Amino acid sequence: MEKIKVLVVDDSAIVRDILSSEIEKQSDMELVGTAPDPYIARDKIVRLNPDVVTLDIEMPRMDGLTFLEKLMYYNPLPVIIVSSVTTKDNLAAIKALELGAFDVVNKPGGSISVEQVKEDVLFKIRSAYKNREDFLTKWKILNKEIGKVKRTRHILTEIKTTEKLIAIGSSTGGTVALEYIFSNLPKHLPPIVVVQHMPEIFTFQFAKRLNELSELNIKEAEDSELVEVGNVYIAPGGKHMGLKRIGASLFIELITGEKIHFQRPAVDPLFERVAKNVGINALGILLTGMGKDGAMGLLKIKESGGYTIAQDEKTSVVWGMPKAAIDLNAAMEILPLDKIIDRIIDFAKK
Repeated sequence: MEKIKVLVVDDSAIVRDILSSEIEKQSDMELVGTAPDPYIARDKIVRLNPDVVTLDIEMPRMDGLTFLEKLMYYNPLPVIIVSSVTTKDNLAAIKALELGAFDVVNKPGGSISVEQVKEDVLFKIRSAYKNREDFLTKWKILNKEIGKVKRTRHILTEIKTTEKLIAIGSSTGGTVALEYIFSNLPKHLPPIVVVQHMPEIFTFQFAKRLNELSELNIKEAEDSELVEVGNVYIAPGGKHMGLKRIGASLFIELITGEKIHFQRPAVDPLFERVAKNVGINALGILLTGMGKDGAMGLLKIKESGGYTIAQDEKTSVVWGMPKAAIDLNAAMEILPLDKIIDRIIDFAKK
């Protein structure tokens, strides 16, 4: 069996030892080397030709973001960011995803255990290796195309109340897709609930980043808060997100439970509760991502009378989740990103 060659880049000897030891235990992985800074990492990448790199952000001589940008330009590889939440730049992990990192993992600390980090790193190394060809090809093309597209933002009449609700699920490649969508949407939309596969703390940072780009009010969701027009609620890392209805009003419900499809938050729990509580007034959208999370939930939205969309293969960085939904006949339309924006606006106007 061909082994996944992994290079660990981190200035902390303790972190290098923890990750190295765990990688060496895996029958399908080979630790080809470690590096305490980007300059040594650069030389080892050329010499050892790893399949996947784990990378810290705060390092001596050159920071991880600068190194990542150079790496993705000159020698693209799947990169897993292993970052501390105490990094000086609290949006650094989000910027790393924009620069082409495959995924992010929290370093141990606080409520985040060493065992949890080990599990997450190993899962994401395997996922990055499995999807590396599609990811590297699609990310480079789409990042350039999305950056070039300049859309005219629609203007919608202000609405005070609505029975409508939009639910979006995404994973790998979803950060860039969501940034593109929300930077091109007008205000005064029905409420939007979003699950993006992402660890604790980083979802707060991601919501903050989206809020800077959008005319909508975007925030990390809080338990029991009222769902209101013009707001976007991002599911917090480490918890599943649902909805509960009290009379005519909808409220956020955060649930601590087992991972679903290896994820917490997962898309399926949200979509299932949207189907139950919103039904015919729901628009469900499943974006780029690996695996099949969200496919069954999207089908339930469709069966409840809601409208459902899956992102097309061409504009999906990893066409796993949307394809799974299409295979279930859960998607009523298969659309590229720019047309998804148009459909959201059409849904709000009707």
